[in-house]
Amino acid sequence: MIDSSEPNLSVMSQCQLLNISRASFYYKHKPIKAEDLQLMRLIDEQYLKTPSWGSRSMRNHLRRLGYKINRKKVQRLMRLMGLEAIYPKPRTSRPHPQHRVYPYLLKNLKIDRANQVWAADITYIPMSRGFMYLVAVMDWHSRKVLSWRLSNTLDTDFCVEALVEALSRFGSPQIFNTDQGAQFTASAFTDVLKSHNVRISMDGRGRVQDNIFIERLWWTLKYQYLYLWSFDNAAELRKGLEQWFNLYNRERSHQALDNLTPDEVYFGLPHPFAEAA
Repeated sequence: MIDSSEPNLSVMSQCQLLNISRASFYYKHKPIKAEDLQLMRLIDEQYLKTPSWGSRSMRNHLRRLGYKINRKKVQRLMRLMGLEAIYPKPRTSRPHPQHRVYPYLLKNLKIDRANQVWAADITYIPMSRGFMYLVAVMDWHSRKVLSWRLSNTLDTDFCVEALVEALSRFGSPQIFNTDQGAQFTASAFTDVLKSHNVRISMDGRGRVQDNIFIERLWWTLKYQYLYLWSFDNAAELRKGLEQWFNLYNRERSHQALDNLTPDEVYFGLPHPFAEAA
């Protein structure tokens, strides 16, 4: 997929063309058993339905499906996938001590225009022989996906790359909202926002509703596309995602958006049914 010996195209350029972070190229996954990949796929599917389930509930679910698995293994797989049960709970874990956590700014805020609020999130993407992580930047008002990146590590680089692309293509939002994940609290990420005078907002811990629109995006992407197809490598996955996001932005109407597409709302295009109505 990427040839480090290519004289005319650097590794950085090849990674940019493939929408993959450089860290993903240099990092090598440890081999994962086929059975574990299947378990991770099942965990991912169930997590979209019941994000409040922790390792105990997920273990019980897998046992009902016939898998002999203990809670410790479920915990390990969920950590690898970057999943955590979403529900109000004591602060048993804390963000990195050098990472500042910002307040949530969207409560009771009327969001009625493009570039008022952007949001970002990361999700686990299963493949036939492995997995990747996907980050997307979304305009909250229009639901338009502004940029995205793939990585095989939960590093900060691919999140920063997606953010920089969105800013360079679409300008700056007033507010940028994320969860409290280490990728988004890292100074490498927040410094980019500060340099563009963007106010930083972060979800309350254990509050899935704080970033609900991008959570819905993940559900739609996986159940209406990814779970229906098989991808052998990152290049195939990237090509498929590029086609799907183009379709999502340009052709998929939303009932909540008066049956307009994200692009139509974001760019303020005339309603296509106005004359018929």
